[in-house]
Amino acid sequence: MNSAAPAPQTPSFDGRALINGERVAARDGQTFDNVSPVDGRVLAQVARGGAADIDAAVGAARTAFEDRRWSGLPPAQRKRVMIAFADLLLAHADELALTETLDMGKPVKYSRSVDVNSAANCIRWYGEAVDKVYDEIAPTPSTALALITREPVGVVGVIVPWNYPMIMAAWKIAPALAAGNSVVLKPSEKSPLTALRLAELALEAGIPPGVFNVVPGFGAEAGSPLALHMDVDCIAFTGSTRVGKQIHVMAGQSNLKRAWTELGGKSPNIVFADCPDLDRAVEAAVGSIFFNQGESCNAPSRLFVEASIKEAFLEKALKLVPQYQPANPLHADTVMGAIVDRTQLETVMRYIDSGQREGAKLLAGGQAVEPVKGGCYVLPTIFDGVRNDMTIAREEIFGPVLSVLSFTDVADVVQQANRNVYGLQAGVWTRDLNKAHGVARALRAGTVHVNQYDEDDITVPFGGFKQSGVGRDKSLHAFDKYTEIKTTWIRIDSPV
Repeated sequence: MNSAAPAPQTPSFDGRALINGERVAARDGQTFDNVSPVDGRVLAQVARGGAADIDAAVGAARTAFEDRRWSGLPPAQRKRVMIAFADLLLAHADELALTETLDMGKPVKYSRSVDVNSAANCIRWYGEAVDKVYDEIAPTPSTALALITREPVGVVGVIVPWNYPMIMAAWKIAPALAAGNSVVLKPSEKSPLTALRLAELALEAGIPPGVFNVVPGFGAEAGSPLALHMDVDCIAFTGSTRVGKQIHVMAGQSNLKRAWTELGGKSPNIVFADCPDLDRAVEAAVGSIFFNQGESCNAPSRLFVEASIKEAFLEKALKLVPQYQPANPLHADTVMGAIVDRTQLETVMRYIDSGQREGAKLLAGGQAVEPVKGGCYVLPTIFDGVRNDMTIAREEIFGPVLSVLSFTDVADVVQQANRNVYGLQAGVWTRDLNKAHGVARALRAGTVHVNQYDEDDITVPFGGFKQSGVGRDKSLHAFDKYTEIKTTWIRIDSPV
């Protein structure tokens, strides 16, 4: 059934790149249609950046870095600018939330309450950290003074995905800018609009021209030239493991730039029979996989439930599914919106078909729907009877699809959970403290949640083991990616 509400008038969006403080068209004049997954409308003509545009942006960033217009400012001044930048995000919160929703399909209430607020908080937090991270003095003989200092790495290339465009951009540009670097950001071609607006707000806040540049475009045409550029000192990428591997190769093929990647996940969520609150575990398992339409790298897509409680667990889970029916994401009460585009929708449907062909039992969903005419939507889907070797249990789907597996032995479920190429996140539900600690230690994942799944904070690092990437976003650890460590050894021949 299609939504009866009329589509609101499309706001006017500027799809041109922002290079050296100015909005500019692509050097060759090419553009592409930015299509909304909400209802298929064209939101804007966006500059289709290529190698020449990346070169111009990197050149502007290099000039800005070398003349120290940003890195040379006193830390307290950079802090004030970063905080002003965060304040401007909140001042434009409704505009940014609407843009994010139209661009990639998530419910507008979450764009406003989660994405805008999280991005602003991230920028503010790193701004506050600018003048609170100290250098070191090493222990030396009295004849020397050894200084260990952090210096900005230089020009940082950033490539971010389409699932959390503002948050993923903030996680990278905030510590990079706070450390004194210049940045060239390539947003996903599926969701470029908020990144371009962020760059305008950064200028308004006082970040000098050339320090933060945004070039929209496709991966092969703009992303690869950025990763291969000989004057980019560091590349930070969030996206698929397949492309992440290419980023590392391109970094090595060019100037051996530092390459940091946050990649895929197939996170196990393990619920033991002694779970302290089964209702909370069910709500977390269902809510976390269906949040953001399942388009989250850390979504708990593999649910391991101890056999003795699986029937009760699934009964409760299926009662929650109707709350997650996809609807117009522009409506204030919608909790599941649109899949980002037709290509991703088709990918999700192929995985659902694969699950059925390989013998999993479809308990809910499994169909594409159209609550808004012309949009991209899929029903929340739950499979039972999943084996760990099935495609839907091995590969990242990036859609609202939950695979349920059962177990009877602690050691066996840990082995199953770890038997995957990814190691981003995991969950453990038990009232047994020894079991909680033991299983958490044994899981090969960058983050392990115990008796909750979605609690988080900017103060803790985020990243994964194995093929979930290299390096950590968030927390003070992120500064390690965007700074070089320098030792200065000074000889002291004291007269006293």
